[in-house]
Amino acid sequence: MSLDKIIGIASTGMNAQMVRLNSTASNMANASTVGGSKETAYKAKRPVFEALLREEQLNQGSPYIGGVKVAGMVDDTAVNRKILDPGNPKADKDGFVFASNVNEVTEMVEMMAAGRSYQNNVEVVNTAKVLMSRTLELTKV
Repeated sequence: MSLDKIIGIASTGMNAQMVRLNSTASNMANASTVGGSKETAYKAKRPVFEALLREEQLNQGSPYIGGVKVAGMVDDTAVNRKILDPGNPKADKDGFVFASNVNEVTEMVEMMAAGRSYQNNVEVVNTAKVLMSRTLELTKV
């Protein structure tokens, strides 16, 4: 495998982790929002990743076999809590609002894991750069 493919694969991993971090940031921003019904209450978003392992997948997000693509985003299936708040303008006819289903602890774990994965892919790129540099030094001898 050539070094440019290694860098390309690592860059798909960094892109995927940035999507994961963005969804976590969106979830954290909406953690304290409420809606007037279960349908209008915010639901945490989760990216779905897909490994690019076959030739026919190469036109779907990366020119490199071994990369990763974001296949889509899905709503978290956790239940939105029902809260009695008759003074809230978004309350339903019974005085209830529905809180987002964002769990801040889960989001912090997601954020730390995404950050660690991103750093690992950066290290892959840095190692590939060092190897390319050392290879070029061989030609100077």
